[in-house]
Amino acid sequence: MPRRLPVLLVASALLISGCGGSGGESSGGGTAGPAAKGFPVTVSNCGVRTTYERPPQRAVSLNQHATEVMLALGLEKSMAGTGYLDDKILPEYASAYDKIKVLSKEYPSYEALLAAEPDFVYGGFGSTFDEKEGRGRDTFTGAGINTRLNIEACASGPVTMAMVDREIRDVAKVFGVPERAEKQVKSLHATLDGVDRRLDGVDPVKLFVYDSGDKTAFTAGGTGIGNTMIERAGGANIFADLDKTFGDVSFEQVADRAPDTVLIYDYGDQTVEQKKKFLLSNPALRDVPAIKNKRFAVLPLSSTVLGVRVPAAVESLARQLHPDRFR
Repeated sequence: MPRRLPVLLVASALLISGCGGSGGESSGGGTAGPAAKGFPVTVSNCGVRTTYERPPQRAVSLNQHATEVMLALGLEKSMAGTGYLDDKILPEYASAYDKIKVLSKEYPSYEALLAAEPDFVYGGFGSTFDEKEGRGRDTFTGAGINTRLNIEACASGPVTMAMVDREIRDVAKVFGVPERAEKQVKSLHATLDGVDRRLDGVDPVKLFVYDSGDKTAFTAGGTGIGNTMIERAGGANIFADLDKTFGDVSFEQVADRAPDTVLIYDYGDQTVEQKKKFLLSNPALRDVPAIKNKRFAVLPLSSTVLGVRVPAAVESLARQLHPDRFR
């Protein structure tokens, strides 16, 4: 899926002002009747405020990070379907995932979603709720179906680790399992705290993220969770001043900023080795320290978006940037 992220980000940007609809408040949670224990609960998400009278019973998750948040919270029995992975499901969730119906390889149509009879649709990228494809959040609301969009897709500023916590806690709140969220958050922060201890006092490594591109380089800017991950892993993103999650830069700009390491995002049809070969043969980069020394790090794309993979990915990157601190 080369260059797929720009499309997702454009769709996401369109959603920032309205997050797939006109905002406002919706109410839902199944058939009429008394509220479930601990309910009603009200959650605001990307401009949409929803009151739930009871936990969703037939949720559909779309995109890897949304699906894995659900599975990390043990919500597979409340799921009627899922779709659109970028990577293999984490091994610890594979058994639960195998019990859920896969609706489509990528995004299902609105009609296919309706056929699953969901009461809740949870999307990872703004493109989940693409109005042009008939999947706007207002459309679902009109059909009595509640929705949630991962908050990285509509963030108005830098995406922080605290937002990972919030995403997990908000989803758990909707499903009435807040204690599971606290268990997850505690575990994730234990990993991050361990990295912090090992990297105490370390000098950051100048790092360039290479996602894709041959005429220009599609790279990570300073506002997404990827930039925060780089900082926590003891790196310094050379394009942190790029005021967006992702953007295009010239290879001459990369050379001018002279990174010591290239972080390759692994996904799609182009392999890591193919990306390395292209960068090593690019004449504009021949004097760049990372290229001269053939110093690369690699992360799967699925771990560089806001979700439960983030802490483990921070540790993985830290080990690649500062191996001496992990011996």
